[in-house]
Amino acid sequence: MGILAVDLFITLDGVYQAPGGPDEDREGGFEYGGWQGAYFDDESGAVIGAGIDRIDALLLGRKTYDIFSGYWPEQSADDPIAAKFNAVPKFVASRTLTDPSWDGTTVITDVAAEVRAAKERFDEIHVIGSGDLVDSLLEANLVDRLNLYVYPLTLGSGKRLFGTATIPAAFSLVQQPITFPKGAIALVYEHTGEPVTGVDISQLDSPVLE
Repeated sequence: MGILAVDLFITLDGVYQAPGGPDEDREGGFEYGGWQGAYFDDESGAVIGAGIDRIDALLLGRKTYDIFSGYWPEQSADDPIAAKFNAVPKFVASRTLTDPSWDGTTVITDVAAEVRAAKERFDEIHVIGSGDLVDSLLEANLVDRLNLYVYPLTLGSGKRLFGTATIPAAFSLVQQPITFPKGAIALVYEHTGEPVTGVDISQLDSPVLE
């Protein structure tokens, strides 16, 4: 059985909208696109690239798919990211797309059922961006891993991770955090089940509380 991993670049206040460029996604009047570039360095690029190397299939929401399908097929075959994205099978969650232009794309409408089936076929399916889809996947309890790249800024507006559809769940940190020279940090969490709640911290035996 494979896993479903969510890869997101996010700010300290949870915004994931348009990290890559000023015009990437202006929905909602968002004016802060292109916020990731100021923090890019060779070290973070290497870690992000290693994560992309592990992708066996891509699952994207419609908006992210339209952005990717309009960009990556036009890039040089010598670009390792373009080569990977263009080669792997791609799934796009959409009820309106009928004729996808990006080679290797399958349109899915029953996301939960088709994601479960895809996990039987691929070791690592990655979702990149696609916040609305991520919300649906979290609600359906289908996310196995969160690969979060957290950047040291706040924007105060924009699309945010963990919407109202998110269900209670516990995650464990499964790799040591990686810090990068310009202040970003990579965190890898895996879903472990139900969260522990109802603990009265005043009853814990802790020197901090004495």
